[in-house]
Amino acid sequence: MLFRKTATMIAPDEALPGRDEPMSVPETHFVNGNPLQGPWPEGMEIAVVGMGCFWGAERLFWQLDGVYSTFVGYAGGFTPNCTYEENCTGRTGHAEAVGIVFDPAVISFERIMQVFWEEHDPTQEMRQGNDIGSQYRTGVWATQASQLPTIEATKSRVQAGLDAMGKGEITTEVGSIDFDADFYYAEPYHQQYLAKNPNGYCGIKGTGVSCPIGIGS
Repeated sequence: MLFRKTATMIAPDEALPGRDEPMSVPETHFVNGNPLQGPWPEGMEIAVVGMGCFWGAERLFWQLDGVYSTFVGYAGGFTPNCTYEENCTGRTGHAEAVGIVFDPAVISFERIMQVFWEEHDPTQEMRQGNDIGSQYRTGVWATQASQLPTIEATKSRVQAGLDAMGKGEITTEVGSIDFDADFYYAEPYHQQYLAKNPNGYCGIKGTGVSCPIGIGS
């Protein structure tokens, strides 16, 4: 039962207990050499998204101008400092997630959301492609209140595009997160995985629906 995958969310009292000790991660980003953990330079913001397998999702964001650092971990669930193996059971409540530290003077949160919506399928519930389970669900968690209007506005634009193409309803989990308390870093080998393993697996794929930006929230 420990390694049973589930495509439904568990209740908090069903979650694995986890541990108090945070995961140890490398000091610097494998690609750009910037820190993987704060404190961050003044003015930086953090975005947290889930798009299925976090390996391919992270690569999308470290390539963007204005992104200072990226890292992968677990968010949206209950088990503190879970391991990858525990998260794969579906009994942590967490989704595989990407943390994106960015300079809003160079790249807007709206642009981050554009990449998020366009580069995966937000209509797939509790899965992305062949990756099935609550840990692969689509999600975006605001780290500050000012991000929520942009999340909702871009979501509406994408849903309009999906409707026009006869596609399904967005299932993305939208919420808020205290990054310092509730984002849990994944193991070192997962960080910037596709830079270390260029031929590694990437299962994310967009719908072909665009997310217009620059038209106000």
